[in-house]
Amino acid sequence: MNKKTGGALALLVVVGLGALYLLEFAARSKEPIRVGLLHSFTGTMKDSESAVADAVTLAIEEINAAGGLLGRPIVIVRADGRSDESVFAREAETLITEEKVAVLFGCWTSASRKAVRRVVEANDHLLFYPLQYEGMESSPNIVYTGAAPNQQIVPAVKWSLDTLGRRVFLVGSDYIFPRMANVIIDDLVSALRGEVVGEEYLLLGSNDVEDVVRKIQETRPDVIFNTINGSTNVAFFGRLREVGITPAEIPTVSFSIAEQELVSMGGDVSKMAGDYAAWNYFQSLPIAENKSFVRRFKDRFGVERVTSDPLDSAYSGVHLWANAVRDAQTEDVAAVRRAVMGQSYRAPGGIVYVDAVNQHTWKVVRIGKILEDGQFGIEWSSEEPVRPIPFPFHRSRSDWLDRVESFYRSWGERWANPRVEP
Repeated sequence: MNKKTGGALALLVVVGLGALYLLEFAARSKEPIRVGLLHSFTGTMKDSESAVADAVTLAIEEINAAGGLLGRPIVIVRADGRSDESVFAREAETLITEEKVAVLFGCWTSASRKAVRRVVEANDHLLFYPLQYEGMESSPNIVYTGAAPNQQIVPAVKWSLDTLGRRVFLVGSDYIFPRMANVIIDDLVSALRGEVVGEEYLLLGSNDVEDVVRKIQETRPDVIFNTINGSTNVAFFGRLREVGITPAEIPTVSFSIAEQELVSMGGDVSKMAGDYAAWNYFQSLPIAENKSFVRRFKDRFGVERVTSDPLDSAYSGVHLWANAVRDAQTEDVAAVRRAVMGQSYRAPGGIVYVDAVNQHTWKVVRIGKILEDGQFGIEWSSEEPVRPIPFPFHRSRSDWLDRVESFYRSWGERWANPRVEP
């Protein structure tokens, strides 16, 4: 073979390999981007979490309708956490290792988030978590689009003691969020010279509220701080009204009841009028972006449907991730994690911004009063976005972590009390 022939063959090989690469690249560029949607579609949390899943679905459908992401469609792979932290962990592992998703959107309870956190950290993956929570955590593998304690719990307690009264009763579900939230509340009430007159917990999904309501009757607090999650709220508020405890007599400030939960509770929503909730978003916000969001959500899922803070956070989380993918020009997890730092988005509840230090979002704090139509009238607002502080300053970081771990150990290395009602 002469040099000329050899050179020609070499050129053909190079051209052929280049063509194959271009074909392969073109094929890959048309492949959908797979994302994991991990929520409870069964169990005590199904009503709350199914609604959040709808918000994620809306955001992805809108991105696809606009041409997709990097010219590729996004495909949702759904998994049911079944309101059980161990199931959440298993499903997260499957989504990452078998379904090969680029990101996870999901979880509601802190018990499910903590179970999934270990999975995403072990696989160096990424979770967008849309709920307000107790803090005491900051993971490079999680973007926290819900409120940190200083963006919900802390301002709500101060406002309540200033506005509603200084004798408080704490009631919550028996898992890590209510337990740690009430450590924060206990500290704040003491510092503000209030008094905690009772503190009670109910198993997730329990309807055994008789003793708790009786103790509220006996102690006659000025205000109830409620961190109950899921269907237990139906039994709790139903029993309060049965014994004559109304918002006018003893108001309740809830940290996990929003518009969707009011609908899910059924019955006469007007009986809840006068109680309060602390969030960063309410459907009633007179913001142009919010009015458009509410209209699009109702058009897609039904005029009777409502929006709420977790839906706003979940919807915004998809767009923050999509912005990071566009900036990174890839859905690669490591690249997206780098690109998500400092991302911002004009959300239905206002501009949100991912803090580059702790990957929580800057958010406006709001306190709403339940109206007879199941919406909220805004009683107080921080007006400007508040910087997220996941570890409250009044205790050391090691103290907070020790308290979190003590609950975990006491529950047999679970994040919720595993006790079964007799």
